[in-house]
Amino acid sequence: MAQTRGRGWSAAEAARLLEGFDRSGLTRRDYCEQAGIPVTTLDYYRRRKAKQQEAALVPVKVLDSRRSQGFTLVLSNGRRIESSWDFAGEELTRLVRIAEQA
Repeated sequence: MAQTRGRGWSAAEAARLLEGFDRSGLTRRDYCEQAGIPVTTLDYYRRRKAKQQEAALVPVKVLDSRRSQGFTLVLSNGRRIESSWDFAGEELTRLVRIAEQA
């Protein structure tokens, strides 16, 4: 899947790269060695996808003002965050961004 020098990857190629990495279970370095690409290329497309997903976040309105006993948040990448901690808005936003990038 090595990139042709001097041109960027198509959206389909980038999607295949990221899907392959997600399914592989390998470290970034090991996956990139097998794919014959620089780690920086994989990182670029991972950051780009995260920014696109970030734009897809929607505001949520809490209808019940009583203190919650916890929450479960399912992220767009399929990961789940379950917590009984009380987060401020900025803290929760930061946690979601970190989890989406991991």
